[in-house]
Amino acid sequence: MTRQVFLLLGSNLGDREHMLSQAKEQVGERLGKIRATSSVYETAAWGKENQPSFFNQVVEISTSYTPHKLLKEIAKIEEELGRVRFEKWGERLIDIDILYFNSSVVITSNLEIPHSGIPNRRFTLVPMVEIAPDFEHPVLGKTQKQLLDECDDPLEVEMV
Repeated sequence: MTRQVFLLLGSNLGDREHMLSQAKEQVGERLGKIRATSSVYETAAWGKENQPSFFNQVVEISTSYTPHKLLKEIAKIEEELGRVRFEKWGERLIDIDILYFNSSVVITSNLEIPHSGIPNRRFTLVPMVEIAPDFEHPVLGKTQKQLLDECDDPLEVEMV
């Protein structure tokens, strides 16, 4: 059984575009077939602002993994690509977040789907709208386009 999953890739250290490319390659090889890829966008850091700006990209995949197995495999990819977790919202070579998993709602101690930050983060919504504007948030009942229209995040999101 395949599931539709949206992932957010992000990097703000080193060769950011190369890191996204490597992450996307690993996602496609190990997690599932890539169905769609947004453009790459640059945004100032969110949450902890005194750090380099991020490159972000959303990737849609179809996978046979369960949400928790997917999270485990993502952590392996991040580690292999050099990710070290220093602090929440801190600088990082690579970050891969699960945004949506079908229209499932998963809330456990280490995983929350849909990702709780989606409605408040323009850097997530802009690439989501590019590839899936009508995908509906399973809790809020709004499309990605509607969420972006309502988002009050002031950070600019610019296509690279």
